[in-house]
Amino acid sequence: MDDMDFPTPDVQIESVDPDDLKERIDAGEDVTLLDTRMKSDYDEWRIDGENVESINVPYFEFLDEEIDDDVLAQIPDDREITVLCAKGGSSEYVAGALKERGYEVDHLEEGMNGWARIYEAVEVERYDGAGTLVQYQRPSSGCLGYFVYDDDEAAVIDPLRAFTDRYLDDAEELGVDLTYAIDTHVHADHISGVRALDAVGAEGVIPEASVDRGVTYADEMTLAADGDEFQVGDVTIETVSTPGHTSGMTSYLIDGELLATGDGLFVESVARPDLEEGDDGAPEAAAQLYESLQERVLTLPDDTLIGGAHFSDAAEPADDGTYTAPIGQIEEEMAALTMDEDEFVELILSDMPPRPANYEEIIPTNLGQQTADDDEAFELELGPNNCAASQDSLAGD
Repeated sequence: MDDMDFPTPDVQIESVDPDDLKERIDAGEDVTLLDTRMKSDYDEWRIDGENVESINVPYFEFLDEEIDDDVLAQIPDDREITVLCAKGGSSEYVAGALKERGYEVDHLEEGMNGWARIYEAVEVERYDGAGTLVQYQRPSSGCLGYFVYDDDEAAVIDPLRAFTDRYLDDAEELGVDLTYAIDTHVHADHISGVRALDAVGAEGVIPEASVDRGVTYADEMTLAADGDEFQVGDVTIETVSTPGHTSGMTSYLIDGELLATGDGLFVESVARPDLEEGDDGAPEAAAQLYESLQERVLTLPDDTLIGGAHFSDAAEPADDGTYTAPIGQIEEEMAALTMDEDEFVELILSDMPPRPANYEEIIPTNLGQQTADDDEAFELELGPNNCAASQDSLAGD
């Protein structure tokens, strides 16, 4: 909708920086949002929070000079409203129309596209290995990544192409060289940054098992097999094969302290098994996931931290603000992890959420079978990740 040409409002409209809006939400301020995107877009992906009131009224309801009273009745007039849309065009127009009618309003810069550019780094305080471990968080999609550094070296796990410069800038600021860029698997929800970082000097690492899916650039990458180790200063990153979400799904144990599980296990859910072979192959993949969790993950010490590649609205951050939790705690809270295999498979397959937006284009792009420029790549990954099984059926009582 923001490709349309909207008239410039006759009144001055203040804009809100996405980072500032995120800070207000995180600080617990009450925030009221008027989202003017189409209902289908709003239902799929929006800004939420315990202290966020979100109202959806599509922009076209405000195009007439006389706005319907029923439309205006949906919008509170006793507080500040932040209007948002997809890219920032219609929201400024709608905010102007409301301000002319006495509402206290501003609008979100670049809309949901601006929100998608927020990328925060939070230190994992419970990590007790060598060096320092940071979790990257992208609130718009729930994507998580990991940056570990020690001495003059660093590695990033599950980097996003849209934030290639961010990893390089962070490394430069810390005075370290970005030695490795590592993927846990062929992602279905975002464009990987491994090849982009490999092109500027980091050593790109992909799971050896993912090559059978048709990766076209395997000869240019280091292939990680089960048990392989990568050294970053005094930090040891051990490769742990954990197939299930995909046949090549691979976790990385960072100095024996945190298992970066990719999409295999999250703090609030487990992987969905249908993104590689579809519905027909999902039962076999779910059984494979069960075996990986039981034999490769839950056998680690209970205090080993789990850090997935995503978090959902159902996830609760730890005290340090990261989406990490000890294996023992996750096993206690997630009933699916204590089931036998048949129960587990039946549960996982019983309530599958919608597949990630544009996954049929994102997967071949990550395989190198098709290309996308930076703008196209960014557009492809907008929206929720949906790489987990439904949280509603997985939690314990």
